[in-house]
Amino acid sequence: MNFYSPTGTQRHNWVRLRTIIMLRWAAIIGQLIAITVAQRMYSLQLELGLCYLVVGCSIVGNLIAIFVFPESKRLSEGENLLMVVFDLLQLSFLLFLTGGLHNPFSLLILGPVTVSASVMSLRSTVFLGVLAFVIVTFLALYHLPLRTEQGFILQIPNLFVFGNWVAIIIALVFLSAYSWKTSNEMHSMAAALQATYLALSREQKLTDIGGVVAAAAHELGTPLATIKLASSELLDELSDRPDLAEDAALIREQADRCREILHSMGRAGKDDLHLRKAPLSAVLEEAAEPHIDRSKRIIFEQPFQIDEIGAQPEILRRPEIIHGMRNLVQNAVDFADATVWVETAWSENKISIRIVDDGAGFPTHLIGRIGDPFMRHRSSEKEKSARPEYEGMGLGLFIAKTLLERSGAELNFANGTSRKNNPKRGAIIEVVWPREKIDAAFSAVAQVTGENMRNQTH
Repeated sequence: MNFYSPTGTQRHNWVRLRTIIMLRWAAIIGQLIAITVAQRMYSLQLELGLCYLVVGCSIVGNLIAIFVFPESKRLSEGENLLMVVFDLLQLSFLLFLTGGLHNPFSLLILGPVTVSASVMSLRSTVFLGVLAFVIVTFLALYHLPLRTEQGFILQIPNLFVFGNWVAIIIALVFLSAYSWKTSNEMHSMAAALQATYLALSREQKLTDIGGVVAAAAHELGTPLATIKLASSELLDELSDRPDLAEDAALIREQADRCREILHSMGRAGKDDLHLRKAPLSAVLEEAAEPHIDRSKRIIFEQPFQIDEIGAQPEILRRPEIIHGMRNLVQNAVDFADATVWVETAWSENKISIRIVDDGAGFPTHLIGRIGDPFMRHRSSEKEKSARPEYEGMGLGLFIAKTLLERSGAELNFANGTSRKNNPKRGAIIEVVWPREKIDAAFSAVAQVTGENMRNQTH
């Protein structure tokens, strides 16, 4: 799928050919109006034949694109680049015929380059920028002059021509870089958010499966009981047919086995369905469970306090909390040397969780950017040799940060002190919620369900 591209190399596939065609029609109409006004109202002596020929090339190109390609066609990288290069050369030749940089419309050369920078890769953007630089330099030196009806040449002083050249070059560099960088960050954020919601959706589906399993176990219980009853009666009636009696006994045995399996599944499903809330420590252990056996020790403790009052709170078992904390624990286990500490504390107004490891900590120059998606960090040779399979892009922390902030949390990232006698010298991630955001006592969703009604059969 072309959507997921943090570097922006697939963004061009979003642009429809029909969009380029419509923009080109607008440019063609504007060029025809400018040529007509300059010739009719201001009596400028233009090479009308060549000017209309240049505009006609764009018209022919548009007509070919309309009749040859389907309306829904999306441009590849090469096709998009060729379209923009054609428009750039067409506009440049028209400027060559009408005064070069002496023509106030020379600023329009910024359009194709800066707009394309928002949908093309960095390599294509640089290529277009270099091409535009060459064209602007050429137009500053070589062009057909603008002449009035009396034969006077309309031109601005050379100093202003040089100023226009410098201004256009600076604008090309700045606007192209700004457009590309901004667009790249927007698409990276969109891709990261998609990954976040896919992760949340997966966690939600796993939660919902519990209810489905419980319902299935309940509904299949009756037909299995019927099968067992019928097989028992057949077993009694086939006492003189040992071959058939053996089959009936096998049916009853397998029916009993199915009931046992469904009973265990139904119990697990009901547990998952009805456990809308759980003690804080239980939720954290559930989140960390996939990483407990990864050769790193995970210690759950409550060493730091925030004016602790009352017993351990019960919190909502929301998918975003579990998945977000799971990602934070995974990150700590990935970079810890041997031990990860999951510390909890609570007060009247806050619930706080702190995850600490004994690894090298966050890179100091990246602490301010932690939580940004696709944040690349150039690993040292030592890091590569220690963890050759790991390619950190910051997506896991971004997903965790997004999900936890969605639940009302505030995250802080820091490093521990580097003293040798301090085992907790690695990365520190602190997650703090206002208590009313996740405490089950403040939520009507987690209220205890009533007793199941007796199922009466007639």
